[in-house]
Amino acid sequence: MRSEAAGTARTRGLPLREALSYVLVAGAVWLGWEAVKAPLADRGQPALAVRLSPTSPEVLRRAAEAELLAGRFENAQALSIDSLSRAPFNARALRVRGLAEAKLGDTARADEMLTLAGNWSLRDDPAHAWLIENRLRRGDYVSAFAHADTLARRRPDLYPSLFRLFKTAAVQDPRALPAIVELLSRSPPWRVPFLEHLHEEADGAPVVGGLAVALERTESPFTAYELQRLYTFWLAAGRLDGIRELRRRLGRAPAGALLQNGDFSTSIEDQLLPFGWTTETGAGIGTALVEDDVRAGNQAFRLEYDGFASGVFTRQLMLLDPGEYALEGEWRAETPRAEMPVAWQVVCAESGAVVNGTGTALREGPAEWSSFRQTFSIPRENCRAQWLQLVAIPGDRRTTIAVWFDKLRTRASSPSAGRSTSAGAR
Repeated sequence: MRSEAAGTARTRGLPLREALSYVLVAGAVWLGWEAVKAPLADRGQPALAVRLSPTSPEVLRRAAEAELLAGRFENAQALSIDSLSRAPFNARALRVRGLAEAKLGDTARADEMLTLAGNWSLRDDPAHAWLIENRLRRGDYVSAFAHADTLARRRPDLYPSLFRLFKTAAVQDPRALPAIVELLSRSPPWRVPFLEHLHEEADGAPVVGGLAVALERTESPFTAYELQRLYTFWLAAGRLDGIRELRRRLGRAPAGALLQNGDFSTSIEDQLLPFGWTTETGAGIGTALVEDDVRAGNQAFRLEYDGFASGVFTRQLMLLDPGEYALEGEWRAETPRAEMPVAWQVVCAESGAVVNGTGTALREGPAEWSSFRQTFSIPRENCRAQWLQLVAIPGDRRTTIAVWFDKLRTRASSPSAGRSTSAGAR
């Protein structure tokens, strides 16, 4: 009896082991299918992915995007709703639904959804792009440009398109400029590239000029670099009247001073070019603003010259009205001689005409500080701006020359020369 029972148990035990092995094999197959299904759902066609994983919010979102791109807006709407029902805070799914609502004609509802999607994710570029366009249609520049700012902070590759948007809006509608000023007053990382873009645009000058004036009243006015770039571009473009007006309104450089930094006390780096001195260094020429070795604590301009090279040692732009003037100052020579091969010239920036003769060489270079004075006349035509420059009068052989200048000023010597009478200001 025992042996029959044991044989029966063995007979019954065999199917149990086989059944267990079948269960294990089936489980392994299911796990393998799940491992394969996941990347298929992620990377496969949306329709296939939905069949493979119909409850995945991400799969439903991708399918909704595909339907939106295919122009099947009701399908996109339904799939995005299904995705949001499983993941309510999926910004991309909400964006797809908002865009679908817009295509189906419910712009107000689309605006609500896309605004929420943009707030949830600053990286959802399509949502911000739609909001920019929609707000511009409504004339809401503040909101439209806020979303443009979000894109610009992350996407330098979009600078050209966004900058054209800002510029075009400012040119066509005066209401746009205050919104741009508000953004620039926060000194965003795209501020300088935007200003450079305006300089390169044919119709950008009025916009950048308006920004300079408006930002002067904020906590982030144009920096010295930004203003210097503006003056430089406008000077190259011949916008001399614009430079004069902007300088008058900003007071940078001070409009009441005919000559800037005449005592050379301000360093080259702290000047606002072109209203300030340049220093040139090259073969046979060396210039610097350095401490005077005769008058302790006094900074002056020093020139070292080989008497043979040609060129301009230093210069600055002036905006003198037509009339009679005098250039006055002090100078001395480390290498005294009867005639120094250097001269001060006043040159019309427009025509290139020298208005103080040919720039007569300074004579009788003194060993001690001495005064000098030269007169000149600004004509009424083609001379709205002038270069005051120290130039070389080269000889036929080399010789070492060292000369100092200090306390320069330009004075009006006739009523027609304008109201300002002193130019020694820094």
